[in-house]
Amino acid sequence: MNIEQVIKTAKRIHFIGIGGSGMCPLAEILHSKGYYLTGSDNNETDTLKRIRNLGIPVVLGQKAENVDGADMVVFTAALLPDNPELVAAREKGIPTFERSKLFGYFTKEYSNCIGVCGTHGKTTVTSMLTHILIDNNFDPSAVIGGKLPLTGTNGRVGESDILVCEACEYKDTFLDLSPDVSVILNVDRDHMEYFKTLENLEASFRKFADMSSCVIYNGDDKNTIDSITGVEGKTMISFGKNDTCDYIAKEVDWKNGAFPCFDVFHKGEKLGRVELSVPGDHNVLNALAAICAAMYCGATFEQCRVSIATFKGAGRRFEYLGEYNGADIVDDYAHHPAELEVTLSAAKKMSYNRVWAVFQPFTFSRTKLHLDAFAKALSIADKVVLTEIMGSREINTYGIATQDLADEIPGSVWFDTFQKVCDYVKENAQEGDLILTLGCGDVYKVAKMILGKE
Repeated sequence: MNIEQVIKTAKRIHFIGIGGSGMCPLAEILHSKGYYLTGSDNNETDTLKRIRNLGIPVVLGQKAENVDGADMVVFTAALLPDNPELVAAREKGIPTFERSKLFGYFTKEYSNCIGVCGTHGKTTVTSMLTHILIDNNFDPSAVIGGKLPLTGTNGRVGESDILVCEACEYKDTFLDLSPDVSVILNVDRDHMEYFKTLENLEASFRKFADMSSCVIYNGDDKNTIDSITGVEGKTMISFGKNDTCDYIAKEVDWKNGAFPCFDVFHKGEKLGRVELSVPGDHNVLNALAAICAAMYCGATFEQCRVSIATFKGAGRRFEYLGEYNGADIVDDYAHHPAELEVTLSAAKKMSYNRVWAVFQPFTFSRTKLHLDAFAKALSIADKVVLTEIMGSREINTYGIATQDLADEIPGSVWFDTFQKVCDYVKENAQEGDLILTLGCGDVYKVAKMILGKE
């Protein structure tokens, strides 16, 4: 039975891992469409609190009985095959679908689906684009991997034919979508436990681009250009800093040493100057990508310029959380060496005495594969504190431990509990410091513990 048949008759839909960044927005959208949902997850998070506040019952801990009475079960590709709820659902004959199948079903309902993909920056660009479109009354729907401050949600149902969605390459799940516009931000080595080679990864991005009628791509990134080689019969729009691109960022300057300002040119014509309220050089191209996509949807450059200046970041993307004894506490989702490098480099340009990196490594495979790159990126910080590796979907067959990473970073320390990390930071932080919690797991809880909110 296909998902189109099941979802039309389903009265109760159960989400396994409802708090995940990919699951949450779909749950919010289904809920807004009137479906009765239930969910489960293994860790208490802010996302779960928000989902419960919508009136969706969520059970902590995954047990077979949680799927009793469900007409349909949705699960994430990161779920292990022996998950008790997934096993029980299949034994009971309840239709089960990986989240990308449900996501794909929704994308077919929109005639202007914009899929934002890339190794880095997906959530930020999806949020920037959605922010511009909402601000200018385009009324888009959206599926975002982080909370959009403008709406306070990850998912949104609008009245227009526009759907802005984050398209993740993990296990090729983005190939289940139906994009009309493909936005390719960059292509970097990640999820290599699945793709094995860069060539395989690029081939997947090529397939994604081939599914759309318009491709908006990073003309500065060699791997992206290699990925779209052979893609034909599409509207091709490039963005970047080099003069061969269609949309070009020039004359980059900095407000307060960290917030970029730049001129935008289109085919030799200066459109105007953009000022951002999010830090870091990487956000120049993120903003340029969002502007390209928004203008393709019909927004004027002036609308984009005014709106993007008011965008102050998505949830867990350099998100200011508070102050402890004169030190600022900021949380960021960075979990790949390239993301850590740009985030910490941006932080170092700001007027802090010292920058702390409180990092939670995520998955054993990524930690093992990028060990040296992680060490190099984290060494940008003045103080480095590490947690245990969050294995998530993996079993540690790689023989890797946090100690191995700590050994590569002079002066770093690591602890086996969040409480010990919190205590160390509180004892050693000084006025004028920036404390950054970093990682895509639940390391943000450390920030909240420091602030006395957890």
